[in-house]
Amino acid sequence: MSTISYSNRDKIINHMILILLSLSIILPIAVLFFNSIKPQVELGTNPLGFPSEIRLMNYYDAFVKGNYARVFLNSSILVLGTLFVCIPLSGLAAFSLAILSPKGSTTVVIGLYLLVGLSIPAQLYILPLFIMWKYLHLNNSYLGLIIIYSALNAPFAVFLMRSYMIQLPIELFDAAKIDGAGPLKLFTSIAVPLSWPVFLTSGLIVGLAVWNEFLFAITFIYDDSIKPMATILFSFSNRFRNDYTLISAAAIMMALPMAILFILFQKRFISGLTSGGLKQ
Repeated sequence: MSTISYSNRDKIINHMILILLSLSIILPIAVLFFNSIKPQVELGTNPLGFPSEIRLMNYYDAFVKGNYARVFLNSSILVLGTLFVCIPLSGLAAFSLAILSPKGSTTVVIGLYLLVGLSIPAQLYILPLFIMWKYLHLNNSYLGLIIIYSALNAPFAVFLMRSYMIQLPIELFDAAKIDGAGPLKLFTSIAVPLSWPVFLTSGLIVGLAVWNEFLFAITFIYDDSIKPMATILFSFSNRFRNDYTLISAAAIMMALPMAILFILFQKRFISGLTSGGLKQ
């Protein structure tokens, strides 16, 4: 009886914590959305409540004044370019580590790679990288930023994909090897079809990281015509610092595409994340 009572109390505490965490995320977003559809004159008297008058023109004004059509295109190019480079290469690396097990692919080596790739602050190497990119004429270009984003996100993508692929039945690969399949055939015909949930999960995580990235974008891109979303939102906020309704509308437009993608693929996202990241 005491065990059941403790279990129920445990569940209540867990649910309360989850509710508090959910509210800490939902309430600021709700306030941001309400402010994005308020008239500017109402913001001073009603900064946290429901709008008395809905003004959807705030979104149109923010879209036009911020040149968001071009900004969306810039960010989409960076996201798709990074996914095109990072996900296939990370998949190949993860497949090699999980299935082919080349010499040197020990836990220590993999851990060192992840430590170097994930733990070193970007501020330590952003200056020498900037100088190198300048001599290579990769500054202020899509290609230069795509290479950086691919390198930054590859360690986590490799870790997640390897953790998923290491669970695949090795008998399938052994049977294919007997039939004469090479490493590339094993990857494209067996590993990719069986691992597509983790490819999707990695793509969503990498895409979200690129869409929201600010430091490298503002450092390496200085032409307004190719600046991505995060940097434009920063300059937009400085230009219209006295019109918080426009800033709120711009922020909602920035977050909306990735939020829609996550809602559409959340089941596959969670499946790939739990199967790839939590099981070994």
